[in-house]
Amino acid sequence: MRLEATGTDDQYKVWMTDAELERLRRHAATHRDDLIIQLGGYVGLRAFEIAQVCPKHVKRTEDGDHYRLRVPEGKDTTGTGGKPRDAYLPADVEADIHRYQTAEDVARDEPLVGITKSAIRDVVKRTADRAAEATGDDDYRHVSSHDLRRRFAQRLLVDERMNPRVVMAVGGWDSFQAIEPYLNAPTPDVVNQAFEEAGLE
Repeated sequence: MRLEATGTDDQYKVWMTDAELERLRRHAATHRDDLIIQLGGYVGLRAFEIAQVCPKHVKRTEDGDHYRLRVPEGKDTTGTGGKPRDAYLPADVEADIHRYQTAEDVARDEPLVGITKSAIRDVVKRTADRAAEATGDDDYRHVSSHDLRRRFAQRLLVDERMNPRVVMAVGGWDSFQAIEPYLNAPTPDVVNQAFEEAGLE
């Protein structure tokens, strides 16, 4: 886990790996809390977007092999109002949404997690504190809901070298400038691979 100073005392941008994200998930207190972490870390939703999601927003693509999650109102980054987008929904997260909906008897048009943006942020904070206690890694104490979205972007842009326009479309970024910070932060695996390829092991 890498911490980046923000200019505010004791606040950092946290750059996690997928293994660290999975470790965080293991310390979620409830199925709902785990789902919140998945929606941030694997679907790239902001806290206020997670609060909007209803089961009816899950759609299967025409080919029947993929899923999308309609985000009704994304962040207003252009001054023209928030706009809907279709986030890519991994099949395992879709299955978890379905299990949670069934177990909790959530109606199709009801909010899936049923809590506010600030409560979602609190869930992530409490889960991160539990992870820090259990693992002895105090870096977890700095993890925020936005750090989940940061992992999502870095995975696609750096680890998977995905087309930035695709990432912008599914993640709700309106400019290359907005995603540029994620491009400039290689993960430890990417650093290792670069040195191996250069013959400098």
